[in-house]
Amino acid sequence: MILSLRMIIKMIFTSIIICLLSINTFSQKTRLDVVLSSVNTNFNYGNSNSVLQPYKKKVSGIQLGASFQVGLTPWFSIVPELYFTMKGGRLKTNNPININESTVRLYEGELPLLARFHFGQFYINSGPYLAYTFAGRMKIEGSPAIPEISTKISFDDSRDAFKRWEMGAQAGAGYVFHHKKSRIAVDLRYSYGLTNISQDLDRYNRGLNLSIRVSRSEK
Repeated sequence: MILSLRMIIKMIFTSIIICLLSINTFSQKTRLDVVLSSVNTNFNYGNSNSVLQPYKKKVSGIQLGASFQVGLTPWFSIVPELYFTMKGGRLKTNNPININESTVRLYEGELPLLARFHFGQFYINSGPYLAYTFAGRMKIEGSPAIPEISTKISFDDSRDAFKRWEMGAQAGAGYVFHHKKSRIAVDLRYSYGLTNISQDLDRYNRGLNLSIRVSRSEK
């Protein structure tokens, strides 16, 4: 009985080693990418504020950070990411809230966790993200009768405040190029905020970003 138990433990241990070696040999490579993105974002105001939808406009920003691809099989990877990103939205002139054109800028730290499926040099990925807003500003354009207003956004319980924490989902696709000793991936992704980020009305982040991801090539 003791001998059988030892043999079983040895077989399990040997199997684990073989699996680990197989993953290392045949799976996608584990790598760290530097990420630089161009981001276009706007707000969705929900059904309760549908009157604002015709007035919304996108704003442009940047995203900078890192992406860590953990290769598990030849066709599947887990990808945690961490970056600084700029989000926001704009309302055109004559909107029901501010009359004059207004712009909200948010500065966030964002942590997505994606499942990535590989098809040769092409891949698709999707998963949830968690974000924390460090700061923000609201700017209301001026007119001959009203001066321009630019104020910091507050994150308390007041009516016009914002919420710091946000959750959402991302989905997109990319293509990998190899150039000399570099691996360059072009990634297009859509971001869909699931939680309301405002205290006074429904406001959800929406975004489309095109990123360049660079790492050292092993080819």
